[in-house]
Amino acid sequence: MDRVRAKTLTRARVLQLGLVVFLLGAIGYWGFLAGGLNEPFAGIASAGILVFVVLAWIGSYLLRVVTGKMTFIEQRKRYRDAYEKLTETELSKRFDALSEEEQIRLMEDLQGGSSSNKTSD
Repeated sequence: MDRVRAKTLTRARVLQLGLVVFLLGAIGYWGFLAGGLNEPFAGIASAGILVFVVLAWIGSYLLRVVTGKMTFIEQRKRYRDAYEKLTETELSKRFDALSEEEQIRLMEDLQGGSSSNKTSD
């Protein structure tokens, strides 16, 4: 199976993201001050941009939830596909390794077992 390494949100990663957001706010504030806005308006503008970024991030998350494109769902689908492929390959190898008589007996057992299950319901 192909292993895809996903970045997990550990405590350290959350703290790093919080620091990045804080720094973005500070950079935006200083940028607005340098652009000629006075202190209250620079603070409001930088806070407004940060609120917009957070709302866009939440919106992208909600879109992934609604469309089913979340990381866990995608990871689970890839795992399931790989598992089914591996299982089919393994079963095919085992079936081919059986003698012709054993293959016929197994097929008869499977056909007989599925019909007896249907009649017992």
